[in-house]
Amino acid sequence: MVFADALLAQRIEAAEAANARGCSPRGASVLEVAGGCAIFTGADSPLTHAVGIGLNGTVSEAEIGALETFFRSRGAKATIDLCPLADPGLLQALGHRGYRPTEFNNVLVRRLARSEIVLTPRVRRAVAGEDDLWSYTVGRGFFDQIELTTEEMDVGRAIFAMPGAMCYLGVAETGASAGGAALAIRDGLATLFADSTVAQFRCHGLHRELIAARLNEAVAQGCDMATASTLPGGVSQRNYERAGFEVVYTKVTLVA
Repeated sequence: MVFADALLAQRIEAAEAANARGCSPRGASVLEVAGGCAIFTGADSPLTHAVGIGLNGTVSEAEIGALETFFRSRGAKATIDLCPLADPGLLQALGHRGYRPTEFNNVLVRRLARSEIVLTPRVRRAVAGEDDLWSYTVGRGFFDQIELTTEEMDVGRAIFAMPGAMCYLGVAETGASAGGAALAIRDGLATLFADSTVAQFRCHGLHRELIAARLNEAVAQGCDMATASTLPGGVSQRNYERAGFEVVYTKVTLVA
């Protein structure tokens, strides 16, 4: 069992904030604030949010105001992914300012000591020049539609271009790209994210192979821990728990 203390949360959230900074396409803006950062990549982009806020101490009203100005001056709602181990006064302050919860995400971790390499015959690393293929595959699974807009494709392209990111493709027996995922490694912590399987290829174990392939890389690079985030109670969480992960805390997305 992993003890979910403030030090663990700081490590996980710092890695997520670093990934958010790196996943900033041309024209994006970044604000360093309250020990974390706010990212703007478009008013309606799922990458537009603040992360890692309040884990290094008290957050002032001035810092919250600066964060709100950052988002609203660009036509976006102020969106904060709040860790439950952040400054206790921050949640109360955000409540007074009219923030409301819109989503929960479970954060899971797995220690990698004594982990073994697992065969993943249906998964391979995406290579240079496959940014559109990877973005389209992941987007199809995420948005559950065949046609993707330029904005939806750009989300995947931003992840593919992120410095240090490793992207993976899951391939069906027919040779079609059936799913995708990404991995980033920072200071011995492997963050698994952007998991997506195209609807017609779900329930055949492909997601578990995508998880295993990234864990193989994390072990090969000497990581001591891996982390991922999922919606509570879903298939993704079940697959991660089957792979040895456990929930350590639940984050809430607050919007105003």
